[in-house]
Amino acid sequence: MKLSDDGAWLLNARRVLSPNCDDRPDGCVVSLIVVHGISLPPGEYGGHWIDDLFTNRLDPEAHPYFAEICALRVSSHVLIRRSGELVQYVPFNRRAWHAGQSCYGTQQACNDFAVGIELEGQDEEPYEAVQYRQLAALIRVLRERFPAIGARNIVGHSDIAPGRKTDPGPAFDWDRLHTLLA
Repeated sequence: MKLSDDGAWLLNARRVLSPNCDDRPDGCVVSLIVVHGISLPPGEYGGHWIDDLFTNRLDPEAHPYFAEICALRVSSHVLIRRSGELVQYVPFNRRAWHAGQSCYGTQQACNDFAVGIELEGQDEEPYEAVQYRQLAALIRVLRERFPAIGARNIVGHSDIAPGRKTDPGPAFDWDRLHTLLA
């Protein structure tokens, strides 16, 4: 896995540009990775629905759940599909809108200093082995690019927004990820 010369893009990822991003605050140091879980519609995999959500094209008529979320303006830096395919929506030097109201330690607004990585899946269903391998490889590349991302600075969405978010859920195997990173 390699980054572009400017460190903003994965060279081996499909790019789908999301408008749901902006500049990071001046002087901001990327120091956190937030792992998320997503499936659209809930419990279904594949298709273009996640791309559509992150590009503000989600058709509210296509599924009853979409009517509830089609007005959201959200994104993530990268999606790792169940097949292992990587999709990048936002360059790493920009702020993706993935964490919402959030806190890590004493720092508020995690989008400012975090990279958001979505795993295609849901809280109660095990993620695929290829997703763990891709996630570990991506984390290694990001740590090279952003040295402030330490071993403890990899968290779930549920860790930075407790009570509001549950992903990546109890089915996510943190020990497996840490073993791959060791």
